[in-house]
Amino acid sequence: MSEGEQGPVRAVDARTLAGTHFRYFDFAMAAFVAIILLSNVLGAGKVAEIWLPGLDIYWPFGAGILFFPVSYVLGDVLTEVYGYARARRVIWAGFAALLFMAFMSWVVVALPPAPEWKNQGAYETVFGQVPRIVFSSIVAFWAGEFVNSFVLAKMKIRTGGRHLWMRTIGSTIAGEGVDSLIFYPLAFWGAEGWTPGLVLTVLVTQWVLKVSWEVLLTPVTYAVIGFLKRREGVDVFDAHTDFTPFTARL
Repeated sequence: MSEGEQGPVRAVDARTLAGTHFRYFDFAMAAFVAIILLSNVLGAGKVAEIWLPGLDIYWPFGAGILFFPVSYVLGDVLTEVYGYARARRVIWAGFAALLFMAFMSWVVVALPPAPEWKNQGAYETVFGQVPRIVFSSIVAFWAGEFVNSFVLAKMKIRTGGRHLWMRTIGSTIAGEGVDSLIFYPLAFWGAEGWTPGLVLTVLVTQWVLKVSWEVLLTPVTYAVIGFLKRREGVDVFDAHTDFTPFTARL
């Protein structure tokens, strides 16, 4: 037990906290869902590029890679601070939000525009979505986030709550790996212009970049987790948690 700014931080079993209200959990959930939606809406459709001086080339990349990995950071925070069951509920909330976003985008784009409104083409370019890519993205998100949360919770038990950096990076390697292994083949395998070699190259490259981003954000992850644990006063362990992903029950 360690002393925090708001009193002692107690190590507790997650199953004893089923009806507990946490001060900051709702904010963490809202941040997670917002990042998931915005990274898919604002980041997924744009290809940007940066100049790499050492290689003397311009390197293109999907703009969403700058922000989507933050969802894994928040997934780590939620699991580490509030336990797997609450992280599971947040993942389901993000999954439902993505489904609604995809449905709303399809409906709004499909609505016939008024004759005096001349922006339909631009609107379709920004918000029109390829069903195969949308489906792949949602499935990959669901599986990757659950793997991330599961691995972190299990590693926390194995390490007795030590080596947070090892748990956050290890869980991200697993979660982002599953995400990439599902998304890129499901979205692009056999698509025009996408050879098997290109799919594999992009898969590995994006996975390495996302994990590297997580590593760089490790000090931020430590700071946020430390802040929340001190404010909430607990350190949750999932020793007796039901790890099925197919429920939102606490």
